[in-house]
Amino acid sequence: MNTIRPDPDALLRTIDRQDSTRGRLKLFLGAAPGVGKTYEMLMQAARRRDAGEDVVIGVIETHGRAETEQRAAGFEIIPRRAIDHRGQTLHEMDLDAIIARRPALVLIDELAHTNAPGCRHDKRWQDVEEVLNAGIDVYSTLNVQHLESLNDVVASFARLHVRETLPDRVLDHAEIEVVDIPPGELIERLKAGKVYVPQEASRALAHFFSHSNLTALRELALRRAAQAVDAQMLDYLRAHALEGTWAAGERLLVAVGADAGAQEVVRAGKRLADSLSAPWTAVHIETGPASPNLASPAPSSREELSAALHLASQLGAQVATIPAGGLPEGLAHMAADLRATILVLGQGRRRGLFRREALSAQLAALGLGAAMHIVPCAAAPRRPTAGRDGEFDLAAWLFPPGLLISGALIACVTLAGVLFSALGSVTNIALLYLLPVMLAATRYGLWTGIVTGLISSLAYNFFFIPPIHTFTIADPQNLITVVVLLAVVLVVSHMAGRLRDTAMLSRASAVRSSALAGFARQLTGIGAAGELGRVLCEEGAGLLGCYTVLLMPHDGALAQIAAIPQEITLQALDRVVAQWSFDNRKPAGRGSDTLSAAEWLFLPVEAGGKALAVLGVAHPDAAQPVRADLLPMLTSFLDQAGLALDRIRLEAERGHMRRLEERDALRAALLSSVSHDLRTPLTAVVGLLGDLTPADPEQERVLNLARAEAERLQRFVANLLDMVRIETGAVELHPEPVDLAEAVGSAAHDLRRLLGQRSLAVDIAADLPLVRLDPRLLHHCLINLIENAAHYSPAATPIRIEVRADADGLDLAVIDEGPGLPPGSETRVFETFTRLEGSDRKGGTGLGLAIVKGFAEAMGLQVRAANRADGKGARFTLRMPGGLLWKENDRS
Repeated sequence: MNTIRPDPDALLRTIDRQDSTRGRLKLFLGAAPGVGKTYEMLMQAARRRDAGEDVVIGVIETHGRAETEQRAAGFEIIPRRAIDHRGQTLHEMDLDAIIARRPALVLIDELAHTNAPGCRHDKRWQDVEEVLNAGIDVYSTLNVQHLESLNDVVASFARLHVRETLPDRVLDHAEIEVVDIPPGELIERLKAGKVYVPQEASRALAHFFSHSNLTALRELALRRAAQAVDAQMLDYLRAHALEGTWAAGERLLVAVGADAGAQEVVRAGKRLADSLSAPWTAVHIETGPASPNLASPAPSSREELSAALHLASQLGAQVATIPAGGLPEGLAHMAADLRATILVLGQGRRRGLFRREALSAQLAALGLGAAMHIVPCAAAPRRPTAGRDGEFDLAAWLFPPGLLISGALIACVTLAGVLFSALGSVTNIALLYLLPVMLAATRYGLWTGIVTGLISSLAYNFFFIPPIHTFTIADPQNLITVVVLLAVVLVVSHMAGRLRDTAMLSRASAVRSSALAGFARQLTGIGAAGELGRVLCEEGAGLLGCYTVLLMPHDGALAQIAAIPQEITLQALDRVVAQWSFDNRKPAGRGSDTLSAAEWLFLPVEAGGKALAVLGVAHPDAAQPVRADLLPMLTSFLDQAGLALDRIRLEAERGHMRRLEERDALRAALLSSVSHDLRTPLTAVVGLLGDLTPADPEQERVLNLARAEAERLQRFVANLLDMVRIETGAVELHPEPVDLAEAVGSAAHDLRRLLGQRSLAVDIAADLPLVRLDPRLLHHCLINLIENAAHYSPAATPIRIEVRADADGLDLAVIDEGPGLPPGSETRVFETFTRLEGSDRKGGTGLGLAIVKGFAEAMGLQVRAANRADGKGARFTLRMPGGLLWKENDRS
């Protein structure tokens, strides 16, 4: 009990915080806007910048404050990304630009901000997680009202419901610095226009920025920061196996018994925790015999215990049930593990060894440094033993079965002693009475052993100590024998009883561990979600003695996969609760904080940071809640089931990918074989057609048509070869300075027969710089884009090619006057073998634009497709970044 070892979970969390490959997050926490969080963040970032570190600004919201704008001057600012949303241009943090820039530190203001639609993540704190995973340190700011756990608390007094919130775990994993000023000073800053513009400042003073609100928010910020720091300190203590309470803040441990006053103790612990704003844990110490069959019907004491633990869970406590050899040892061990400063106990009706003074002395002897808070509880009458029909069983109450068997053993030992005495003088008959004492204590418990020991001492005195058949002791030596015998039997019964209790608790713990191990072993051989659902439902029903059902997503809704019993059908309300639990990855339903009116409690099955299924549990008696003390073990089952479901999903995806790879390999082989076999005869045909001389106009017309079709077929074969090169990664780059005007002219010349009399308008400025590209790949891109425009727009309409320069590069666009692209197909049109029906992009092989995309990306270009602004055709654009432009002093 006194040996403290490093806690594995705390050690893992400490290692995660010290991971050199992950950036560190520092949060500047404030009670309200205007306390100076952003200003303080900029000051500390300036110190790191002046020390030689690479510091940039990702997002800074100055809100027009001159002091903040002045402090932000001198930092490199990553330009924000413009997002078009419903006709408005919104500017959000450019996450990809920050990760590509890879500074040592980036400043990202307003961590709880909600991103505009179209961003990769919904919330800015999710962007920050990705930046941290890239190994970049982050400074950010946060107001306390944006924490999810405090949202309702703030709304209760500020009459303001904050929509932008973030999980508390973000704060718990960050380094925290509280930026604080007195409420009066903040109000003066607001009146002076240093927080909001005058119109907004007057409105804020009348509502949110009252002195009472600011004082309450200030207290919340300081307390929440203290709790986060306290949790980090406890992790450090557990990870490094340091002893001591380290009572920088109060921590409550509430001991929950199996008597009628347990709920009173829980409520008293909750009130005390609220008054101290301290975290609290409700624990039940199992010191008596525990049934290894956890699904067996619970007696009345077990029902009272379950109700008390369920109440503690509803009131926000962490709930635990641990086995221990004795109540003092279990409480001391749990208090040391939690570093509890206050121990809350119920006085109840315990007497004897567990009086208040005796328990205090035992806890002090075990090194417990916590203060004790005793809750007076009304003594409930001890329930007598009942028969099977529920009526009072007087015989079982007066003569427990264990005591009757012990009495029979004492009678047998006495008879044996009488027989031995008849054979001669035997001096060690007293030792025979240790046998029934040890058997009674190990079989039926401590108190049965003690009563058996007392009866054994009286029997030895009555039958074997002169004068026999009386309880009188004539010889003082015999008195010593009886006293020693009594002491020995008491000690032996106590030790044997403790050994029995410990063995029973170990057996129950082993049964639970075996259940977890057996469940994990079953999961290794399961390859289908339905079979896994059946096993999980069976294990959950056996553990809790409840009904269970497993639901998994199918066709956009949750479908019932397995249930125990199988005929269970969920009602509409239960399905709504299950869907909420799945979507939000939180428990919901009966016994939780959400949608508690439902009859079922639903728990998400997660893996890889997302929900894969949801398990529902319900007590056969709808009025009874599910045992809260067994839910942590059920959670372990769900964690293992989540990993197994994720494994099944990955195996299915791997099989699908294997089939796709085989299909792609076969397609590439066929394309390569067909294109190579056609290339040689096609080249010969095109050459022969070029050498023929027509004898009359009709032959010339037929010959020109044959040449055009042969060249068209030759381009198709070339496209097939190019597609194979792209998919196999065999595209080789030979960049050199390219004149775009010459490149467009060369492509137009090769397509002269296809274009015929069609007008080709080229708008390229004469002073444009050269571009470092592969001329052969660019030629292929231009030919496919021009051919695409020529085939799928009316013959009488012109094709326009224009090049426009801006500060970041060049745009080369091929524009036609066809029907345009169907809405939403701007990206899909570049996929291999894609032919969009109902548009100007139908027909053909579906390879031309895919080849354009592959070659463009190989050269570092971007290709986009869109409809013209006037709706009279389509526009395909090759975007050439500024880094590819040829400069006069560039000789590489």
